[in-house]
Amino acid sequence: MTRKKVDLSYIANDSKRKATLKKRKNGLIKKIDEISTLCGIEACAIIYTPNDPQPEVWPSEWEVHRVLSKFKRVPELEQSKKMLNQESFLRQRIIKAQEQLKKQKSENRKKEMTQLMFEYLTAGKIFDNASMMDLNDLSCLIDQNLKEIERNINGQVQEVAPMIENAGEIMNVGEAMNVGETMNGGEQAVHMNHVQGLETNVDAMHKQNWAMDFINGGGSGSDMLPFGDVNAQNGFWANPYIP
Repeated sequence: MTRKKVDLSYIANDSKRKATLKKRKNGLIKKIDEISTLCGIEACAIIYTPNDPQPEVWPSEWEVHRVLSKFKRVPELEQSKKMLNQESFLRQRIIKAQEQLKKQKSENRKKEMTQLMFEYLTAGKIFDNASMMDLNDLSCLIDQNLKEIERNINGQVQEVAPMIENAGEIMNVGEAMNVGETMNGGEQAVHMNHVQGLETNVDAMHKQNWAMDFINGGGSGSDMLPFGDVNAQNGFWANPYIP
C-alpha cells in the first residue's frame, strides 16, 4: 500500500503540529544515527523548538562542537557548495520537475507521431488535415528510425564479419591438412611401389642368374636341383625338370 503524499505546508492546528514535530524530530535523529553508523561519517544535529528554550543536540554537545569546528575550517566556497536552504531546495525541486515535464512531453509527442506514421502507412497516403508541424515532426521521427535501423545493421555486420573470417581460416587449415595428408599418402604409395618394383627386379635378376649358372653347369651344390626328386619345386620353373 502506497503512502499518501504529504502536503508540504504549514500545519495550522497546534496539537497536530506538535505531534508532527515530535514524530519527525525522532525520525530525523534516527536517520542521522543510521547514516553515521552505516557509512562511517561524522554528523550532528541541532534542533530548535518554540517550546524549549534550550536546543536539542545530537549526539552530544562536545561532538557537535567538534563537527562544527571541523566545518568552519573548510573554505567558505566549499562550505556553500552543497549547502541548501528552503528557497534553494524548492528551486532545485522546481527545476527537476520542469525537466521531467519536458521529457514526458517529448515522449508523448513521439508516441503521437508513431501512431500517425502507422495510420499513414495503413492508409497509403497522407491525410489532408495534417499540419506542417506534424509533418516536420513525422519527418524527424522517420529519420531517427532509419538511422537506428542503419546502426543495428552495421552492428550486426561487424559482429558477423569476424565469425566469417574465422570460419574461412578454419576451412583453409582443414583443406591444407587434407591436401597434406593426400600428398603424404601419395608419396607413401609411390615409395611402396618403388620398393616393390626393386624387389621384383632383384628377384628376377637372381632367378635369371641362377638359370644361367645352372645351364652352364656352374653354381654351388646347393643350387643344383635334385632331378630324381619329383616333389622339389623352385620359383622359376613350375616343372623341376628342364625341358
